Amino acid sequence: MDRNPVVAGQFYPENKEKLFQEVASFLQGEPRKAPTILSMVPHAGYIYSGKICGKTLASSQLKPTILLLGPNHTGKGAKLALWPEGKWFIPGGYLEVNSELAIQLNEISQIKFDYEAHLFEHSLEVILPFLFYLNPQTTIIPICVSEYNFEILQQTANQIANILNPQKTTIIVSSDMSHYVPHDIAYTKDHKALKHILNLDVLGLIESVQKHNISMCGILPMTLGLLIAKKWNACKGILIDYATSGEVSGDFNQVVGYAGVIVE
Repeated sequence: MDRNPVVAGQFYPENKEKLFQEVASFLQGEPRKAPTILSMVPHAGYIYSGKICGKTLASSQLKPTILLLGPNHTGKGAKLALWPEGKWFIPGGYLEVNSELAIQLNEISQIKFDYEAHLFEHSLEVILPFLFYLNPQTTIIPICVSEYNFEILQQTANQIANILNPQKTTIIVSSDMSHYVPHDIAYTKDHKALKHILNLDVLGLIESVQKHNISMCGILPMTLGLLIAKKWNACKGILIDYATSGEVSGDFNQVVGYAGVIVE
């Protein structure tokens, strides 16, 4: 089963020429020397978050296979929903799901083959044009994460880390930060969470998000991603960029925060 885009023309241009012009303009940055284990990028409309997503991915050293971890905004489907096969289309192209690896990951009891969670979920789709532009031969393993039990996430991370090869796979986590709060509050709260991400402090991140009521929509996929990254001997995180929607819209009273992070 293939997946067709659902937010083309809304979050990003539907016209392929305009789309790739925008993507190219956002991909500004030199790849870091160290291999990228994980990149965290935002998933809003490109006018707001495209620059941060592009800068982060341009600064990343991406492997041929991408483990895509995103939140479940629709509430549909399995808690760890893996799209198992086929092509994910974008205007002007597609990326192939790595079905061989998906079959291996489906052996993990908590991971389920599931289309429903992904059909109308935008958080992974908006990243695909960047990945396609950088390398159209990239294969993807898309997982929608709404599992909140930490023990299950830890067990799943350990199993994923053992199945996938870190020499051939990069983790990309899709997450925005604070939602619909004043700019200054978003900045302060988000940097509390980012401090723990940069220190690879998973429990500290969870506690900070809960304590400070940080509406980071990708906290669950980021938890899973960081746990895998630590199994792959990650040692540090780097903040590539941070901004809020207010810097584009001019409305600093109700903003969404966006961060780009690389874990090495």
